[in-house]
Amino acid sequence: MPPSPPPAPGQGRVLAVCRVHELHPDGDRGDVTAIDKRPLEGAVDVGALGLRGDVQADRGDHGGPDKAVYVYAQDEADHWAEVLQRDVVPGLFGENLRTAGLDVDEAEVGERWRVGERLEVEVTMARTPCQTFARHLGEERWVRRFAERGRPGVYLRVLAPGPVRAGDPVVVLSRPGHGVAASTFFARRSPEQARVLRAAHDDGALALAGDLLVDVDRALARA
Repeated sequence: MPPSPPPAPGQGRVLAVCRVHELHPDGDRGDVTAIDKRPLEGAVDVGALGLRGDVQADRGDHGGPDKAVYVYAQDEADHWAEVLQRDVVPGLFGENLRTAGLDVDEAEVGERWRVGERLEVEVTMARTPCQTFARHLGEERWVRRFAERGRPGVYLRVLAPGPVRAGDPVVVLSRPGHGVAASTFFARRSPEQARVLRAAHDDGALALAGDLLVDVDRALARA
């Protein structure tokens, strides 16, 4: 099969669509994790709670409408592959979509994309690394190292359901224009950024995810 053409300006493409492969034990309390995602062949439907057939073992911190789909960029996977001297294959970081050609970490909170023909999504917040992620990777000080990189990928809210498959285009439909990227707020959590996001939420221009709203209010309390 010939390689896919490069994405047009202002859009990217899906390199892989990943869903849980197997649940694994996690920690010493008898917990399990669904972080083991593997690429799928063909199309899979995506609805309000994510990919059909996907699982989140810890629904307090993962999944739900505000974290329905996790997207990670191939450029970042390439960075970590070089640093860690190991393959960072699609799904290794627990992502549902591995993408290329679009800087997902610089997407504004509330930015809207169309993926494929019908799926429409909204960027809600950056991914926060956890100890489950660290245990899965088995890398020393992984949570801190991943967080300090400041480009953790983003979660998406599903606005219009639809199928997704490898090779689908990812097109930016709209940006809120407030200028606060999901990864930038994750890295800095400055009161100035928090004020912008809180004002947009209060005005009804954005519907901030509950977890992000907690972080926004904490940043404001430090001002």
